[in-house]
Amino acid sequence: MIPDNLSSVGTAMANHLWQSTLLALLAGMATLALRKNQARVRHHLWLAASLKFLVPFSLLMDLGGYLARLNGSSETQPVFYFVMQKVSQPFSEAAVSRGLFAASLLRWLPGIAAVVWLIGFVTVIGLWWVRWRRVAAAIRGAAPVAKGRELEALRLMERSAGMQKPIAFRSSQSTLEPGVFGIVRPLLLWPAGISEHLQDAHLEAILAHEVQHVRRRDNLAAAMHMVVEAIFWFHPLVWWMGSRLVEERERACDEEVLRLGNQPHIYAESILKTCEFCMASPLACVSGVTGADLKQRIVRIMTQGSADRLSFVRKLLLATIGIGAVAAPIVAGLMKIPLATAQSAQTNTQPQPRTVDGAEQPIGVTLQKIYHVGADVSAPKLIFAPDPEFTEKARKSKYQGICVISTIVDAQGKPTRVQVVRHLGMGLDKKAVEAVKQYTFTPAMRFGQPVAVEVNIEVNFRLY
Repeated sequence: MIPDNLSSVGTAMANHLWQSTLLALLAGMATLALRKNQARVRHHLWLAASLKFLVPFSLLMDLGGYLARLNGSSETQPVFYFVMQKVSQPFSEAAVSRGLFAASLLRWLPGIAAVVWLIGFVTVIGLWWVRWRRVAAAIRGAAPVAKGRELEALRLMERSAGMQKPIAFRSSQSTLEPGVFGIVRPLLLWPAGISEHLQDAHLEAILAHEVQHVRRRDNLAAAMHMVVEAIFWFHPLVWWMGSRLVEERERACDEEVLRLGNQPHIYAESILKTCEFCMASPLACVSGVTGADLKQRIVRIMTQGSADRLSFVRKLLLATIGIGAVAAPIVAGLMKIPLATAQSAQTNTQPQPRTVDGAEQPIGVTLQKIYHVGADVSAPKLIFAPDPEFTEKARKSKYQGICVISTIVDAQGKPTRVQVVRHLGMGLDKKAVEAVKQYTFTPAMRFGQPVAVEVNIEVNFRLY
């Protein structure tokens, strides 16, 4: 028997991971199709794929359900005093009894997985914190620049980029490359030792590059992806997307610098001079000038012409895909509420629970009083539940769904009067009843005494 927390949380996480992975792969295919277009388009695609890891489709479906309820959809729910969910194993052929060791391992597995994830999360955050301390120390030791050719060149580049708010400018004695720090109030840290090695044209090219980082809000995009990397540190595709984001953001800035009229050979020389006298930024959320593959960048700067702009057809296609990716789960959530309403209404119109496949099942006289869970009556606890079998017909048809079983758990923890209250068909009702009859419970308690209670159980037949 798989513990409930493992089956629910594990299934939700697995669904979220494969959905996000699929979207990232589709984004990768799109970037290949757009490789001759502007780099900022590909950067936006990679960023959208990254942020998908933070937004499960299930949340969008819940949003759709919420909107449906706001629009007046009402759901008539049967009175369920206690519901337990049992999810069958993938392609389960028969119920398999597991040993004490396996059961103990499964009980501990969610905790072990949580500890391993927490160790990885703390390790990633710790490494970034150590690197940030180095950056923070350089900022604290930096002096504001009130005049000089560097400041004049920076203000000129800001006007050329159409920026209204000036960027704070400080000079540092550290060997870090020129870089933009901060998101809300960006600060450009300039290594003082590099100025004497740069001509005015080189200086303007480097500053133009940093201004583009501020204008594009690259630090914010990098910080959001760092959150994704910290949470999903175990996923190699997340780290690969991080390198793609850095590559495309630097390429996008390169394209803008050249578009503003800077000479390619001067710009390439300025990057090489920066690499000669400075060290690269230790964090992705600190935008510098030497990021990504330096050799490829220099080759592109010197040989590549202007990138193609997106045609109207491609813009329309990308917009349609983006809207569809968000709208599809919301629409699914909107449709889920009316469907659930119809199913619940159908269930409530049945005067009495029917037995398996419509056959009549005589109900004996119960001498003990039957309680419902709540108030002073505790819920029975499921301690053994075999997996329900699939019928051959259902398996071949790949038929799945939920069968709701009504039963009375007596004072000894045994299910009695097992009946179907929501039918599934294809012989699965009978299989669900057979499985529930084998369930074992810790009986419900009332004032310290075991009592019989009526419960409803959802038996979930699912093929993975």
